[in-house]
Amino acid sequence: MIYETVAAVDLGSNSFRLQVGRVVDDQIYPLDSLKEPVRLASGLTTEKLLDSEAQERALVALRRFGERLRGLDRGAVRAVATNTMRVAKNVGEFLPQAEEALGFPIEVIAGREEARLIYLGASHSLPSAAHKRLVVDIGGGSTEFIIGKRHDPQLMESLYMGCVSFTMRYFPGGKVDKRRLREAQIAAAKEIELIAHDYQRMGWKEAVGSSGSARAIADILEMNEMNPGGESGITRVGLERLCAMLIKAGSADALDLRGVKGDRMPVLPGGIAIMSAVFEELDLERMTYADGALRLGVLYDLLGRFHHHDMRDATVAHFRRRYQVERDQVERVEAAAMSALTQLSAGAPDESDVHFLSWACRLHEIGISVAHNAYHKHGAYILTYADMPGFSKKDQARLAMLVLGHRGKLEKLGALPAVDSLWTLVFCLRLAVGLHRTRDDRALPAWRVSSTGRGFLLELPDEWLAENPWTAAALGEEAVIWRQIGREFLVRPLN
Repeated sequence: MIYETVAAVDLGSNSFRLQVGRVVDDQIYPLDSLKEPVRLASGLTTEKLLDSEAQERALVALRRFGERLRGLDRGAVRAVATNTMRVAKNVGEFLPQAEEALGFPIEVIAGREEARLIYLGASHSLPSAAHKRLVVDIGGGSTEFIIGKRHDPQLMESLYMGCVSFTMRYFPGGKVDKRRLREAQIAAAKEIELIAHDYQRMGWKEAVGSSGSARAIADILEMNEMNPGGESGITRVGLERLCAMLIKAGSADALDLRGVKGDRMPVLPGGIAIMSAVFEELDLERMTYADGALRLGVLYDLLGRFHHHDMRDATVAHFRRRYQVERDQVERVEAAAMSALTQLSAGAPDESDVHFLSWACRLHEIGISVAHNAYHKHGAYILTYADMPGFSKKDQARLAMLVLGHRGKLEKLGALPAVDSLWTLVFCLRLAVGLHRTRDDRALPAWRVSSTGRGFLLELPDEWLAENPWTAAALGEEAVIWRQIGREFLVRPLN
């Protein structure tokens, strides 16, 4: 389904932002935006727990966003959470409260997925160009580095350093001096040094900054004419002058400069320190600025899904090639699994269930590339920990659980709620794999599945079961496996 109005929610480590846009001719035009300086990263304790004050600030902001989003369809809104939510150990307890406040699901995305979406947003807000661009996005808790051409990212990395975390660590109380600034710059440089060689080897023609820190620094340098020759954006000379003035002032609050916004002031020292290290380690002289970043990238990614250019499909196709999955077997299993899901859903399966079952069918044998023994466990491990562009961490966990559950005992899925639709998908995949254990093109007989009060019923012709005793025995073993977790799987003759 294609929507006229779409919205993206960015739960960043520094600010929460909402962007609402109108879709016209495959382009997104801004309608409304909201920003709340939540400072989520400042509420992360040394034990990596999100404290109650930060949680409450977040919930207040999300309720405000929820009011603006009221009335929009679930498919028209995508909310993503970044670094602080990635590292917070109690995010599992906080996330349901956050989703209730917002009124929509929230995806905690991996660092490289954040980088991909940032580049997508930045590239859509810049003039079209054939050359490579380096995009650097300094967030509250992480900094993303992406090299890409046009709208296609080619090299992506996310480093665990941000303007909020660095300000708290190196500039407590907002105080800045030469020693503290240099310590922060060196710490950032050490992180960037790990990726600098690969990035310089790939190369780029234009460096671009995105999001709040880059915008704040560029505004200060431009409005106070600190760049040489009146250049726009961020320059090495202008940045060095700003560092000297920050040291002399002793704090960002004491800077007597135009363009220093109040909500950016508390985290400005950390952002300046990281940006200085970026220029130093990547040998930059100048950086332009892009208005678009994560939020716009989320909107265009959402638009791509409407037009069946879902990045998740591309990722699944790449994994199939990478792990040399047998195409014919996938097609057999997917056809049978989709038939089962359609029957169990009275001909109208949920779109999300269709996607996940299809992806699971295509990836259920990727673990064979590691070892045939317990290959479902190897496959689930890969899907849990690999970088999968387009997938949130929650999506990856769900897909991994489906692949893990497609064979063997079912007790390992015990934490899954009894009413979760994933049980139906697990059944469909297990049934399809079982019916095609021979891995050949012999046609299946007419068959039918339905739900019972406690499980599932499969109906097959008696004569076919008699002619295929191996499969019949396997179906009997499957019934025992479902019974062990308190569910039923019945096999009866098809009338």
